[in-house]
Amino acid sequence: MNLSGRKTLLTGATGGLGRAIATSLAARGARLTLSARNREALEAMAAELPGDGHSVLPADLAEPGAAERLAAEAAGTEILIANAGLPAAGLLTDFSAEQVSRALRVNLEAPMLMARALYPAMVEAGSGHLIFVASLAGKAASPRSSVYNATKFGLRGFALGLRADLVPKGVGVSLVSPGFIRDAGMFADAGSKPPPGMGTARPDQVGQATVKAIEQNKVEVTVAPLQQRAGAHLASISPSLSVRAQSGSAGQKAAQAIAEGHPADKR
Repeated sequence: MNLSGRKTLLTGATGGLGRAIATSLAARGARLTLSARNREALEAMAAELPGDGHSVLPADLAEPGAAERLAAEAAGTEILIANAGLPAAGLLTDFSAEQVSRALRVNLEAPMLMARALYPAMVEAGSGHLIFVASLAGKAASPRSSVYNATKFGLRGFALGLRADLVPKGVGVSLVSPGFIRDAGMFADAGSKPPPGMGTARPDQVGQATVKAIEQNKVEVTVAPLQQRAGAHLASISPSLSVRAQSGSAGQKAAQAIAEGHPADKR
């Protein structure tokens, strides 16, 4: 799919990964509708992007009904990039019932509801693309991440199932699955470091992966060094070995650092 001139809705636009994705898409000629909670930050970002025709639609996807309202305001969207997400880090007992609901709403329910609202017009037009920014946490479980793992495993299953429904109708569905990203994402936001020896990728690589997924209609593009990809593959064929490896001291320390770096009101 050619990105030039395509009306593209990007959620979670003002985060580190959102900015990288927006920059890559704008450089390919997409007309972006940027969404996040802060209007001023969105407007400043839109003004800095290459190209023209960019707009903003502030929304807090943690609020009930926000996803449907955003989709209605963004009618005519040809490409959806569902990037917004909460870290949802910590032990399950650290979460209130409302915090569990918020994580599910932002990370899983909102992408599903926005896709539901937007893809019928894409099917009618015979073209369009839905991108879901997932995570290697949707393939391999890790300590203090049960809620986050649940949302990303769920998002991955949803996207793959939806692709089976929509590809015959001319609409692409893709996953972009980052691993540990330096200078952006959960570790950067928490002020912590990933486990040693696992390597990291850059935010701009996530932007490039998003462009690749759309232009080449990829099922999934993983953004991670080889050792992380190997770990995710191990998790798919032997969950018991993967959980054992993740539960070692290095994995526990990294998971604890993320959880401590994201206070309860950020979950």
